[in-house]
Amino acid sequence: MFRLNRTSVTAWIAVVAVIAGLSYALTGPAVRPASAQPQAPAGQVAFTADGQLKQPVGYRKWVYIGTPLTPNDLNDGEASFPEFHEVYMDPESFAQYEKTGKFRDGTVLVKELSSVGSKEAASGKGYFQGEFTGLEAAIKDSKRFKDEPGNWAYFSFGHKYPLKAEVSKGAVAACNKCHQDSAKTDWVFSQYYPVLRAVAPR
Repeated sequence: MFRLNRTSVTAWIAVVAVIAGLSYALTGPAVRPASAQPQAPAGQVAFTADGQLKQPVGYRKWVYIGTPLTPNDLNDGEASFPEFHEVYMDPESFAQYEKTGKFRDGTVLVKELSSVGSKEAASGKGYFQGEFTGLEAAIKDSKRFKDEPGNWAYFSFGHKYPLKAEVSKGAVAACNKCHQDSAKTDWVFSQYYPVLRAVAPR
């Protein structure tokens, strides 16, 4: 009768492990379905071949800088922008702004719109956020938008769901002119963003 001592068992285990390792190296792991493949990094903006901006992803994990609101109630019932505008800035550009007080080439600002919901809460009367209603973005890019004032381009995915998946930049007169005339810092309304005011070098 053949008997395996402890040394023999250990040797057999080692042989089996080597064979298994070689088999894995030669065949590789099973290919995962497309849905399980790694996706593009969250927060990365991308453009189509014809220059349209794809709807940004991951921006809610960016740096939140403020929420302007100009409600209808305070504008004779006809405010140009009656929604809450939650504004996010990509982390790399925020870090650069913190050091220099300037918006670097490549800065991306995403503005997510939400409606005015209730006007009364346990804390009292006021303006409280309702549902998401739209999405917009502003991008500074001296190469891609070299002919735009300040090299800023503005994009709107709509003010009503479902939003557009891809959009072209807006006309200069639609957004850029207002920012150029009234924004405090490089086409950005930094005067309304306390987070930017707090981190800008003095």
